[in-house]
Amino acid sequence: MDKRRGLNKNIWKLASVLLLVGLFSSQARANEAAVDINQLKQGLDTVWVLLGAFLVFFMQAGFGMVEAGFIRAKNTCNILTKNFLDFCMASLGFFLIGYGLMFGTGNGFIGTKGWLLMGLEPTTNGLPLYAFWLFQAAFCGAAATIVAGGMAERMKFVGYLIYSFLISALIYPIVGHWIWGGGWLDGLGFRDFAGSTVVHTVGGFAALVGTLILKPREGKYNIDGKANVLAGHSIPLASLGVFILWFGWFGFNAGSTLGVGDGSKIGLVALNTNIAAALGGIAAMITVWKRFGKPDLSMAMNGALAGLVAVTAPCAYVEPWAALLIGAVAGYLVVRGVELLDKLQIDDPVGAFPVHGMCGVWGTLSVGIFGKASLGLANNGIIYGGNPKQLGAQMVGSMCTIAFVVVSMGIIFKLIDKTVGLRVSREEELRGLDIGEHGMEAYGDFQIFCTT
Repeated sequence: MDKRRGLNKNIWKLASVLLLVGLFSSQARANEAAVDINQLKQGLDTVWVLLGAFLVFFMQAGFGMVEAGFIRAKNTCNILTKNFLDFCMASLGFFLIGYGLMFGTGNGFIGTKGWLLMGLEPTTNGLPLYAFWLFQAAFCGAAATIVAGGMAERMKFVGYLIYSFLISALIYPIVGHWIWGGGWLDGLGFRDFAGSTVVHTVGGFAALVGTLILKPREGKYNIDGKANVLAGHSIPLASLGVFILWFGWFGFNAGSTLGVGDGSKIGLVALNTNIAAALGGIAAMITVWKRFGKPDLSMAMNGALAGLVAVTAPCAYVEPWAALLIGAVAGYLVVRGVELLDKLQIDDPVGAFPVHGMCGVWGTLSVGIFGKASLGLANNGIIYGGNPKQLGAQMVGSMCTIAFVVVSMGIIFKLIDKTVGLRVSREEELRGLDIGEHGMEAYGDFQIFCTT
């Protein structure tokens, strides 16, 4: 009997040990599974954000084609060279200084660490640092290249390179820190999901300041103030550029989710992006058709771009019906904006300010009008109960960004003008910047000489 009792005790001890071993093994496997799931999530999110970065990078080609198509053939190489070097200068400036100013720890106004990406955590926002940097660098390049169109056909190439580096290294990152880097506007409740303010208002108002300082092209305005049409040389090129930009904008906006999640936010953002672009193009075409008697394709294309710019800030915070209205208003605004610039004798060859500046502001304000707290805002937009708090934050953020860009870019352009010079000579302008600045032609054996 004693032997049997001893045997039972040993069996129970062995069973207990085996049970404990099994429990620990199960827990270890569960922990390994949790680690694997987390790694899988980060990997999937990283692929998604990098895909967005590649699409935004491809938008440089879209900007190049739009701007080349909307200007005269004799300046095509020049504008394409500026678009190409924009991303080169933006990559350098944002790597050396810009990323640290924008996302480095510091205060409410600027980041104070992270130069050359040194001393930073290996992950940020749940993503590897280098992947996140590439995504943000693509946005920086987009902001810089907006100005090329507004100052096209008469700006010195060396002056443009200096501008491109400085806006990428200093101006864009400082505004970005205020809004996306945990700065004072972020603390105020200002929201810009993908860049109507950070990218487009900055680029659009920089283009306006540069255009004002640079003054109009030769032959653009008569003595009586009437504007002459200096027609672009290739609507097919411009059309291709708009389609590329529209395609790239899905990476611009949907990629700004910075993760896949359950896919619902990506779907909402993509839908809002598309519907705003479509209604922007329709509204611009109807507006120009009614005012001038013809459905102008160039205006319709700028209307689609205007809708894309406007919906960039609210795309994750509004319902699709609101995106439709936002795009339609943007399409109307861009046509009237082009008319206003001509009345004021402000020469913007591709409509950079109406598209990016005016519609960037409209998109920013629309967050405070149509945005919903249930979609991620701190407060509902004003149409949901009349609370003006979100709209007030959007107005403050937009006005402060405009003031900062106008003053800082005014100083930069003036300094460039006083040192290396901002504008080419009249002879170079009339002959074309392709020959004068680069000694080459966009179209072989097709050199163009003209007096306008």
